Amino acid sequence: MALVGRPNVGKSTLLNAALGHPLAIVSPTPQTTRDAILGVVHHGPAEIALLDTPGLHRPRTELGRVMNQAAREAARGADVIVFVTEAPDPARLPRRVKEGEDGPPLAPHPSDLTLLADLGSEAPVVFVLNKVDRMRDKALLLPLLDAFAKVREFAAIVPISALREDGIQRVLDEVAKLCPEGDWGFAPDELTDRPTRFFAAEYVREQILRATKAEVPHASAVQIERYVEPTGEGALHIDATIHVERPGQKKILIGAGAEQLKRIGTEARLRIEELVGRQVNLKLWVRVTPEWRESRERLDELGYNKGETS
Repeated sequence: MALVGRPNVGKSTLLNAALGHPLAIVSPTPQTTRDAILGVVHHGPAEIALLDTPGLHRPRTELGRVMNQAAREAARGADVIVFVTEAPDPARLPRRVKEGEDGPPLAPHPSDLTLLADLGSEAPVVFVLNKVDRMRDKALLLPLLDAFAKVREFAAIVPISALREDGIQRVLDEVAKLCPEGDWGFAPDELTDRPTRFFAAEYVREQILRATKAEVPHASAVQIERYVEPTGEGALHIDATIHVERPGQKKILIGAGAEQLKRIGTEARLRIEELVGRQVNLKLWVRVTPEWRESRERLDELGYNKGETS
């Protein structure tokens, strides 16, 4: 099941709510998700492999093009597509609309219409309208849902609030109906097919996203240089390099007296320890790698460019 949609509509939050575990990183920064991340949910008799994908957007860098490619490839290979969009932000609506007065009804975002047209008709699509908790008067959303229903045929239409974990079970119910029959591919306690070192890098990047603003989050990438698991009850040792594109970004990440980098490392270490269930010794370095987002070679080294079909 591929989760597809624009950036920041809540796909990763939906994945985490379905798993009951904060596996995927989340932040207010657009394009937080850079890789397709698999999470496995056993829902009644169904095994649902949820594939969180990067938000489809108009790319400005080679990294952006690779991210879009990963999302489209995931959609092409899915048995079921869950198309996720969001309820409008009330702060951006005209006052008369918020107060239920006569006026133009809410309409689909133009990018949503483009993405839906690009999905094709091979796989069934479950439509999910996220962030409905934004709207006090839910009746205002009915014309929007009707407008989407006229765009194409959906297997189901489910309004949810992923942040409040409201409606998640219904999404899983609808997807389970569409799963093809077959043997389970994962053990009941398996959460993902990604190695923990992948999430170690992601959890460092998550703290960068939360601690910095402007261009720094987008210009940062994390590379695991050393990952040593203990043979007994000792600590897991991780050395990671944070790549940025300019010296000024490096200065911001390190901070006065290296306090910013220490905070990032501490919060990331706690996240990794929660995942692996043991003590973690995390060391971070910051390196300037000019224009890494535009270099196919650098993207390949950092794990973002996995060939033309990923």
